[in-house]
Amino acid sequence: MLWWPVLALISAALSGLLITWHIPAGVLVGCMVAGAVLSSRDVELSVPLPLFTVAQGVIGCLMAKNLLLSTLLRVAHDWPTFLVATVSLVAASAGLGWILMRRQVMPGSTAVWGLAPGGASAMVLMSEAYGADVRLVAFMQYSRVLLVTVVASLVAWWWSPSNGSAKALDWWAVPHVADLGWTLLLGVAGPALARWLAIPAGPMLLPMLLGAALQAMGWLVIELPQPLLAASYAVIGWSIGLRFTRAVLMHAWRAMPQVFGAIGILMGFGLVMAVVLTMWSGFDPFTAYLATSPGGADSVAIIAATAAVDAGFVMAMQMVRLLMVIVTGPRISRFVSSLKSTHQKRNGPGGR
Repeated sequence: MLWWPVLALISAALSGLLITWHIPAGVLVGCMVAGAVLSSRDVELSVPLPLFTVAQGVIGCLMAKNLLLSTLLRVAHDWPTFLVATVSLVAASAGLGWILMRRQVMPGSTAVWGLAPGGASAMVLMSEAYGADVRLVAFMQYSRVLLVTVVASLVAWWWSPSNGSAKALDWWAVPHVADLGWTLLLGVAGPALARWLAIPAGPMLLPMLLGAALQAMGWLVIELPQPLLAASYAVIGWSIGLRFTRAVLMHAWRAMPQVFGAIGILMGFGLVMAVVLTMWSGFDPFTAYLATSPGGADSVAIIAATAAVDAGFVMAMQMVRLLMVIVTGPRISRFVSSLKSTHQKRNGPGGR
């Protein structure tokens, strides 16, 4: 317990520095790095599951607030382009997973689950149910989220260095108490219901879907004061950073170069899809980049909410991909595993 104040102090120092530099999602990145530093030095800390669940619920409400009806209609109007971009990214991750599996970098379907560009927590839980090595999946998933988040935040800062990319935040705004109460109810009850129903990625998805629907019908005004968001960003950041224990890193040491290379290729493929979206659909480049970024939906949502981009479109694209990966993940895993089995039968267990 004595390490928690140390973690809080390091996180506050890093987050304050990043916020001063106008880097979007500075609190998220600062807490993520602080958690990774302590955890890699054998400091054993973990975010309590109820706290992490509520933080996901708050991020779901944040996504719902930005999912305006006009944005959803725009996505629906150009659905072929967005569907192609989403399917292409999912297919690229499956292809890279198959290559790692074929080269025996990872056992079984671990590589496929580890590179799946959905919610990291959901992928880890689902992979364990389908026989993958959950430690290696967690390492790959949270490495992907960490790398994508840091790179995306730096790109956001670089994209507009003259005036900063971070949106101006009013930390001392007085919230509307009734709206805040209903928002907190959604952010707490939604994740609890999702866990009871065993919905993958439900603690974030259910509040997002319910909040967007209630907001569209005019029954709810989502109120999210900055201190509440900052606390949620910190919890999400710590939950990611504290996964990088020395034991996990040592277990994955031999595969680390290939894993990081595959993540880099996946990020490059997302960049190509962003260029396609920019040319075909007229979105600004950074909005398209975040929309096709293969990071965690929660971390990308935080960056989008604090950067000068079309946050609604980014969150809609991330939501569609998250749902697609949750639905198709088990089928893709079985299909890729069957390809490996067929290859081994033709060429022998060690054949290439």
